[in-house]
Amino acid sequence: MDTITVTGIVLSAMPMGEYDRRIVLLTAERGKISAFVRGARRPNSPLQAGCRPFSFGNYTLFEGRSSYTVKSMEVRRYFEELAMDYEAVCYGSYFCEFADYYGREGIDEREMINLLYAALLALGHPDRSRPLIRYVFELRAMAIQGEYSETPFAACGDSAAYAWNYCLTQPLKSLFAFSLSEEAFREFAAAVEALKQYYIDRKFRSLEVLETMKETALYNR
Repeated sequence: MDTITVTGIVLSAMPMGEYDRRIVLLTAERGKISAFVRGARRPNSPLQAGCRPFSFGNYTLFEGRSSYTVKSMEVRRYFEELAMDYEAVCYGSYFCEFADYYGREGIDEREMINLLYAALLALGHPDRSRPLIRYVFELRAMAIQGEYSETPFAACGDSAAYAWNYCLTQPLKSLFAFSLSEEAFREFAAAVEALKQYYIDRKFRSLEVLETMKETALYNR
C-alpha cells in the first residue's frame, strides 16, 4: 500500500470501534480528508495525542482506494494552552467547523490552514478580543473562498470600514493585531454577520454552543 506525507491540522476526531479514531484533516496537499488512526484510543499509543483537534503537523498516511489510514505523525503544535480554557476551545472548535464547511478534497488548502493556525494563535493572547478574532476569521475565510464584498455588507462608519478592508488585505502575521471601539465593533460584526447570512445556508453547532455559553455567563453575573 502506498504512503503519502501531508501537512495539516486536525479539524475533528471521533471514536471508531473499541480502539480506533477517525480524524478529519485539512491538508495542504490533498485538501480536506478523513483518515483512520488504528489503536489511537489505547492508553500508550504514540498516535493518541496527535488525534486531538487543533493538532498541526506532518501526517504519513497509507492511501487506500477509498480511505486513508495514519501510519505515523510528527506534530509540530498541539495548542495545549487552549485545552485549559473552555471558552478558547469553543472558539477554536467553531473555527475548525467553519474550515470544515468550506473544505474540499483535492484542492490546495494552504491559505485556510494558515488562517486557522493564525486564529488559534490569536486565541491564546490574553489582550486580544475573542469576539473580534471570530469576525475577522469569518471574513477572511469567506474571502479565501471568493465569497465576499470589497466594501462592508452593511452600513458602517469609517473605523469599521477600514477594519473591513484591513481584514481583506493584510498579511496573516498582523491580521488579528488590532482593536475597535465598541461602536465600530458592533458595525463591523453586523456587516460580517450579514455577509455570512448571504453566503452560508447552514447553522454551526459549535457556534450555538459558544453563544449559549456566553449567554449563560452573562446571566450568572
